[in-house]
Amino acid sequence: MSRLSNRTAFVTGAAMGNGLGAVKAMARDGARVVMADKNEIVFDTASALQSEGFDVLPVLMDVTDKAGIEEAVQKAVGHYGGIDILVNNAGVSILTRFLDMTQDIMDLHFNVNLFGVWNCCRAVLPHMVRQNYGKIINISSVTGQFVSDEGYTAYGTTKSALIGLTKCLAVEFAPQHINVNAICPGYIHTPMVDDTARQTDPVNPQRVIDSLAQNIPLKRMGTPDEIGDLVAFLASGESSYITGSVIVIDGGALIPETGVVGV
Repeated sequence: MSRLSNRTAFVTGAAMGNGLGAVKAMARDGARVVMADKNEIVFDTASALQSEGFDVLPVLMDVTDKAGIEEAVQKAVGHYGGIDILVNNAGVSILTRFLDMTQDIMDLHFNVNLFGVWNCCRAVLPHMVRQNYGKIINISSVTGQFVSDEGYTAYGTTKSALIGLTKCLAVEFAPQHINVNAICPGYIHTPMVDDTARQTDPVNPQRVIDSLAQNIPLKRMGTPDEIGDLVAFLASGESSYITGSVIVIDGGALIPETGVVGV
């Protein structure tokens, strides 16, 4: 029996990048996976996974829409009977210097990166409490908590706040056997990183990608599949004594005193 057999996972931002990496890893480990995303591409992505024999359910959902979240969660519970694992992955990053920050850009980061996670936890936790079991995995970042660079004020602030939320939820829901942990990726080659590279150097974004990779001790960016493997571990019974933890996965980028910062 696979380690996530008979478990149902709910993943936000599931259509691509780290979210898709999490979906694939947990599905390979036997989980039923609800793929929640605001982009309709989630249906094509889910169809491809279904053709490979994975049990996935795509749903359109915006993490800033509380009513939409409740509807998606009820659909998931109605289809699979419950939710055992919540992966809060949906996020945004728009490079903006602090004094150039508009209210709209600031609000977008807080509403998606922080309050979106809050909203999803509020919707899913009652189901986990009733079944006296659950796993919540918040995708934070090394940016904000450990490192930063110019332009990441809104992103880093919200991702750092997720660490506090993770620890508080871990303590509060430990009696209900609900583990809550955070993953802090460094540079993972996702569409978001590609977009950041284009913002940094619109003429030659590949130069940014190559430069960043060379300054990482492992000399490469990570992959969404590697994030997925860590998510699947934290979602499994193998992590039963891990809660309130912050796990960095960055190819060693935080170690050198000079070099590269993570996203």
